[in-house]
Amino acid sequence: MLTALTLALIVLITVVDILSPPDVHLGPLLIVAPALTASFAGPRATAAVAALAFAALSVIGAIRENLTSTNIETQLCAQLVVSVLIVGLRVLRERHERELARVRSVSEAAQRVLLRPLPERIGPLHLASVYLAAEAEAQVGGDLYAAARTTTGTRLLVGDVRGKGLSSLGDAALLLGAFRAAAHLHAELPDLAAYLDGSVSWDLAQLAEQSRWDRQHRQHRQALSALPRPAPEELPTESGESGESFITAVLLDIPDDGSPVRLIDCGHPPPLLLLPDGITTLAAPHPAPPLGLGELAPVRYETETFRLRPGDRLLIYTDGVIEARDAQRRFYPLTERVTAWRAERPAALLQHLRRDLLAHVGGRLDDDAAMVVVERLP
Repeated sequence: MLTALTLALIVLITVVDILSPPDVHLGPLLIVAPALTASFAGPRATAAVAALAFAALSVIGAIRENLTSTNIETQLCAQLVVSVLIVGLRVLRERHERELARVRSVSEAAQRVLLRPLPERIGPLHLASVYLAAEAEAQVGGDLYAAARTTTGTRLLVGDVRGKGLSSLGDAALLLGAFRAAAHLHAELPDLAAYLDGSVSWDLAQLAEQSRWDRQHRQHRQALSALPRPAPEELPTESGESGESFITAVLLDIPDDGSPVRLIDCGHPPPLLLLPDGITTLAAPHPAPPLGLGELAPVRYETETFRLRPGDRLLIYTDGVIEARDAQRRFYPLTERVTAWRAERPAALLQHLRRDLLAHVGGRLDDDAAMVVVERLP
């Protein structure tokens, strides 16, 4: 349809130019046809339309003037040069689109491997999740969630790596791997939390050690080459490398027999318990520090308990949700907005929240955001 319009435009400009007075020249407008074609068609179609436009300009020159006249030769040369530029740019654009498609396919594959979709049904629980990455071309970032079955119930992990986007994938992959490997090995939730903290701390220590060796190697090269040394504040420090990385997380142990749910909050925003008559914020009186900071001071992981009865829903989220701002820099009022949809099933509830959150920020988040809803089935 659009190609037909560009062909009709060529015919229209050609006829009008031929019928116009001698001092009116519309032939140069024919270059609009290949320019428009490049916006919706590929290089071959653009080149074909450019050739037709060049032929139409030649017909105009043959009818109205001599093809060897300076005016017609100038117009033909100018149109040929511009047409070649348009086709060349379209070729580059198509190559970029192919590369972008490959990047997106790799991102989708990484998401499927790293952040596996939560099952809709696991034991007596109905689950739903949604992930919104801050990076425009990414589908996964620093937020994470995972579920694992044990002999007595289901364990859930929802976390948020410091930072956003693709740079935080490594820490997210580390924590998810440690959780999946150890969720069913530790009978007590505090033991699992301590194991995860140790795994993250060990990895960050390795990064700090590598950074120290890299810094020393760089200083040695500068000394050998007699280059001016950077100021001390320009060099990364060990404490900065290790102390600035951590992961906030919520760990839940949900027994199958309906016993109280056990929760450990490691510096993460408190989950919301959606009840038929209201919403309860499950704020831990003594939250633990984020994972990765356990080596700074002894940590005692205290377990909080609450009831998750059939029909109740639990909303776990990352700070990218509650820290999302609108054009007036107002935070997203999650508790206020979710009140109207607390009776919805998990998937429908997250669909409402996703649309409302994106509308609040104007379609683009500044930080990764993830939400998980858990409902105990009758």
